[in-house]
Amino acid sequence: MYRLREGPRFEYREQEKQRVKDSLPLAEKFHQLKSLILELGYYDSTRQTKNAQVKYVPNLENAKSVFRVDCPNTGCIRGDFDLTEALASAIKHHRTTVSGEMTCQGWMSKTTINTTPCHNVLRYKLSLGY
Repeated sequence: MYRLREGPRFEYREQEKQRVKDSLPLAEKFHQLKSLILELGYYDSTRQTKNAQVKYVPNLENAKSVFRVDCPNTGCIRGDFDLTEALASAIKHHRTTVSGEMTCQGWMSKTTINTTPCHNVLRYKLSLGY
């Protein structure tokens, strides 16, 4: 699959990759965290149609503390989902399970004037062990 190497989508993703790369590993930032399981469900903007379901168990030694997930919409610009705050809050309050929903705040550009909000939805469940 060909990936665009210029434009607002590419530039945003590159900035976000650098932000993740510059962050501390989860094990280093959150010493008390021993395990993490993420269950992610991607839905369209109507919240009715599930496009994908992912279960992810990150290696805490390597996974970064800035925790973001790409929007599955390949035309989305400056969207995506940032679970950093949800994860940090769960650890701060010593929660073992947290679930929630986020709406993508990106947009799809048909022209430089005509843009459409993405509004894809990510439903997540974080299971944490201490």
